[in-house]
Amino acid sequence: MNNWKKELSIILALLMVAVLTACGSASGETNSEQAGAETEVSDEELTIGQINWAENIAVTNMWKAILEDKGYNVKLSVLNMGTTMKALESGELDASLEIWLPVQDSNYLEEYQDTVNFSEATWFDNAKVGLVVPTYLEEVNSVEDLNEHKELFDGEIFGFDPGAGTMEVTEQLIEDYNLEFELLPSSEPAMLAGIGEAVKNEEPIVAPLWSPHWVFSKYDLKFLEDPQNTFGGVEKIHHATRHGFEEDYPEVSEWFKNWKMDDQQIGQLIDYVESAEDPLDGAKKWIDENEELIGEWVK
Repeated sequence: MNNWKKELSIILALLMVAVLTACGSASGETNSEQAGAETEVSDEELTIGQINWAENIAVTNMWKAILEDKGYNVKLSVLNMGTTMKALESGELDASLEIWLPVQDSNYLEEYQDTVNFSEATWFDNAKVGLVVPTYLEEVNSVEDLNEHKELFDGEIFGFDPGAGTMEVTEQLIEDYNLEFELLPSSEPAMLAGIGEAVKNEEPIVAPLWSPHWVFSKYDLKFLEDPQNTFGGVEKIHHATRHGFEEDYPEVSEWFKNWKMDDQQIGQLIDYVESAEDPLDGAKKWIDENEELIGEWVK
């Protein structure tokens, strides 16, 4: 009887040790996870949205390089425009560096103005958007000429990312001018490849495009006149941030507001980024050559 009790006591003692060890292990993991979470929150990490447009890739990589040189850890998150706005609203994203106003992204401003911070500051003040055709199409100079030459273009406008503000304005343009055309969504690289192929063979093509853009230095293209001004006149490029960003990162918030570029500067930056194997390397090369300008932003 005594032996049985002794064995039971040993078994119970071993079970108790196992339970305490498991509890200690679980507690240790929890504390470790909490410590990791606290480290991540306290770390100077910024998440910037990147859209697969030439100028957006250029400026996001430029700011990644500038901010990381200042000690921040920057993550670029590749999203489309609609997802970018939702991520800013939810706080998953800290900033988006390209908001075109007053026309192209006005729908996003209207929808998110209460839940996202749209900066009044602009970093580019002479942007233009519209339909473009190659200059050798001498008979097509206005949006109003398109229906007359519908067969020339197979009734198609070669577009880019669905959901982009400019794509939505192009749909509105088709309606405003009663165009017998269909807008074909694709991606910016696909649209630019299509333009390049058409120009190479001197074939007709019409597509929505914007300036600043490197494509105008590579191909002879012209904007079609837009008498109804559906695309608007001069566009300005702003940035947007999540609520609370200015309080969390007052220094970076001020730098973004100081940021200004002209045609030549953004054109050269895009060229460096496009021609580099790694976009970040291209951005760093441009930064090295423009330290005085960047010093005006980051002060």
